[in-house]
Amino acid sequence: MRTLHKGRQSEKSLFFKYYKWVLWFSFTLYFLTSFFITNKPLPLSKTRVSGSKSSLASRVLFESVNKTRHKSKPKNPDLKIFIYELPSEYNEDWLSNKRCSNHLFASEVAIHRALMNTYDLRTFDPYEADFFFVPVYVSCNFSTVNGFPAIGHARSLISSAIQLISSNYPFWNRTQGSDHIFVASHDYGACFHAMEDRAIDDGIPDFMKNSIILQTFGVNFKHPCQDVEHVVIPPYIPPESVRNTLEKSPLTGNRDIMVFFRGKMEVHPKNVSGKFYGKKVRTEIWRRYNGDQRFYLQRQRFAGYQSEIVRSVFCLCPLGWAPWSPRLVESVALGCVPVIIADGIQLPFPSAVKWSEISLTVAERDVGKLGRILEHVAKTNLSTIQKNLWDPAVSKALLFNDHMQEGDATWQVLESLYKKLDRSYKRSRVSSQ
Repeated sequence: MRTLHKGRQSEKSLFFKYYKWVLWFSFTLYFLTSFFITNKPLPLSKTRVSGSKSSLASRVLFESVNKTRHKSKPKNPDLKIFIYELPSEYNEDWLSNKRCSNHLFASEVAIHRALMNTYDLRTFDPYEADFFFVPVYVSCNFSTVNGFPAIGHARSLISSAIQLISSNYPFWNRTQGSDHIFVASHDYGACFHAMEDRAIDDGIPDFMKNSIILQTFGVNFKHPCQDVEHVVIPPYIPPESVRNTLEKSPLTGNRDIMVFFRGKMEVHPKNVSGKFYGKKVRTEIWRRYNGDQRFYLQRQRFAGYQSEIVRSVFCLCPLGWAPWSPRLVESVALGCVPVIIADGIQLPFPSAVKWSEISLTVAERDVGKLGRILEHVAKTNLSTIQKNLWDPAVSKALLFNDHMQEGDATWQVLESLYKKLDRSYKRSRVSSQ
């Protein structure tokens, strides 16, 4: 009887041993499967062009995502952004031209790149997302005539992208795009035209009016080209160009140019438009101050113009076709006091950059008084302005980096998006439950 009892105990022990192994294997398989399902990207497989070859520039952008993972992240640790994987003709293909990622409109590339590299902010599960980023590059179609970006194709390209994502995903249709983000980094934002009258006539396309637009254009009065949920962002200046300039000429070095401006200053109206560029402000600057020893004014292009900015005390930032200018960012980054001449301009990231403490604003009608105004500032509070301006955090807030850094321009964009979380479908569902 004892022998029989021991045999049964042995069988029972063997049974439990195998049972534990089976249970352990099942749980392991379950967790591994759950991990790969959750973290797998959701490509637009139906729309991918089979056999297409990515350009070298394309691979540089998207391989950089896997090289260095930065955990820098703004205040809200729960914010999640889903980035649509669009076919390469919407973004990657344009990078074959190196200008695409370096010119003044390149924030559309820079923001995409930074979000791709911020892995703890990005989610591959769209059901976890607060916002959806639609990476379409519309500013890289450079004219063969004058070299300027031609954006006549912008509306059709973005419309096509929206058609694609709304056909393959449910997320656009459930909110009509209110939690979707686009970048419009050209003269008049999502109106997609360089001339204000034409931009106003065309307006913002209906298919974008419900979305969030990150745009360089902004004014502090009602305007059809900002009649949309938006965040004003700075124009793109390559941070490495700033670093290279400052390595040769330190921020606090000798500044032997009192007032600097290099750029288009027309004596006669532009032939094509029949209008003076920049509402005649630049023409007036040239007429009044060309030959004035205090003013260093140049109308020709010069690749090394940043070396002139870092030698200057005041840098003129007059409007062009639109109120904003890349000189605004370059002046700040290189320690030259920006003199903003663009009535009603809305400047980027005012919570991070105290513009009134680091710059001067001169009304367009007061261009004739520029000399007296700047002389007065030079004799009174210039040192205070420069001290504020030379704070490293100020320039950092206006520069986009491939990998987001605490306080940089992408960081500031995300801080602005936190204030728009009421547009998140996911958040609204949670709060209603």
